Amino acid sequence: MTKFKTRISKSSKNSLIILANDYSSANTKIVSQTIKNIKTMHKFLCGIKLNFHALLPLGKKEIVKINKTAHQYGLQTIADIKLNDIGNTNQITSKILWDFGFDAIIVNPIMGPESLKKIVREAHKRDRGVIALCHMSAPEAKVSYEINVSLSKNSKPKPLYQLFLKWAISSGADGIIVGATYPKIISHCKKISGKKLDIYSPGIGTQGGSVTKAITSGSDFLIVGRTILGSRNPARTAKQLQSANA
Repeated sequence: MTKFKTRISKSSKNSLIILANDYSSANTKIVSQTIKNIKTMHKFLCGIKLNFHALLPLGKKEIVKINKTAHQYGLQTIADIKLNDIGNTNQITSKILWDFGFDAIIVNPIMGPESLKKIVREAHKRDRGVIALCHMSAPEAKVSYEINVSLSKNSKPKPLYQLFLKWAISSGADGIIVGATYPKIISHCKKISGKKLDIYSPGIGTQGGSVTKAITSGSDFLIVGRTILGSRNPARTAKQLQSANA
C-alpha cells in the first residue's frame, strides 16, 4: 500500500473536495445514502469524511462496506473523531479504525506532542494518515484556538493554533485542519508549513467560507458537508464546487 499522502494526492487530481458525509444520527439510511453519494458524486470528489456522530450508530460491517465502496470509486476515507485521550486509548481506537478500512483520522493535538507523535508513527507503519486540528471553522473557535499560551516563563505567548501547527510539523502529521472561514490563518499556516503539511479546510458555503479565498490562501483540500448534502441536487452542487477550484 502507498502512503496516505500519495493516495490522497492521486485522488485529488480531478477535485480537491472531500465530502463531509455527516448526516444526523437520526437518519436511518446513513449507509445507503452514503453509498449513493459515493456512486453519484465520486467524479467530483477526492474523499469522504465521516464524523463521530455518523459512525456511532453503525456496526463494523456497515462501516467496512462504506470504506470498500469509497475505495472502489477511488476515494480516500477519513474518520473525523478528533481523537484525544491517553496513549493506550489512542492506540486501540486508531487500530480499530484502520481495521475498519479508514485511510486517515482527525485528531486533537491538545493531547500533547509526544502522544501525537505516537499516533502518527503507528499510523505511518500502516500507510495511514493523521490530520491534526489547528483551527476549526466555527465562529466560536476563536475563543479557544486563538487564546495566547506559553509553555514556559521565558517563552513569548502565542495563539494556541500556532502551537498546534508546530506540533503537527514536528510529529510528521500528514495535514492540519484550518477553517476556510479564517483565510489569514490558512495563509500563516501555509507559510510556516510549506509542503510539510496539507491544509484541509472545512466551512465552505454554509458557514461562510469561500472556495476561492481558501485555495488562494493555501488550502490543499476543501471539506464540504451541508452545502452539498442540503442542496436540491447534491451532485450538481459538488460539480459546481469542483469547477470553482479547478
